[in-house]
Amino acid sequence: MHSPMEKDGAAVVISHQVMEGKYQEYEDWLNEIGPLCRSAVGHLDWHIIRPITGLTYLYTIIVRFDTIDHLKLWIESPARKRLIEKIRPVLVTDDNYHIKTGLDFLFTPENDKVKPPVRWKQFLVTWSAIYPLTTIIPLILVPVLRFLKVPHIRFIDSFFVSGVIVLLMVYLVMPRYTKWIRKWLYK
Repeated sequence: MHSPMEKDGAAVVISHQVMEGKYQEYEDWLNEIGPLCRSAVGHLDWHIIRPITGLTYLYTIIVRFDTIDHLKLWIESPARKRLIEKIRPVLVTDDNYHIKTGLDFLFTPENDKVKPPVRWKQFLVTWSAIYPLTTIIPLILVPVLRFLKVPHIRFIDSFFVSGVIVLLMVYLVMPRYTKWIRKWLYK
């Protein structure tokens, strides 16, 4: 029998600051570790946010698994440990990661010692953020897709619309929104 936490899924957010001039070596390493991660039991998806040349120096990798147990199994696996040792010489700082369950990573407070808010508050906040995006983004993006001659296929439209909404939620909306309502959210 699984506990509720085990069934909610889990994400790990990994941050690596790569030494200047070692980006290609790190990219090669990502090509090596990626297939191993994607073949791990319970793997759902992974996203890489690469540094912006001249502005940022941090790689952020978000990996999602179906359970916290499967995620921990991958993080602690001998294959991952071996590959972390291999890349460690090109990292400015050590392998830095945070494991979050469910959608908790969207509600990560600045102080990691604070517990994530209760689920019903997470639900209300997420819903109130997603609703306007799901209303507005298709109105803006679908005409752009037609202008770019992308075929009018519902699944293609949904692919792009959902991608933009998730991108906005994770990087723009939720960090600001949760900061704005933090007194209520973490009460």
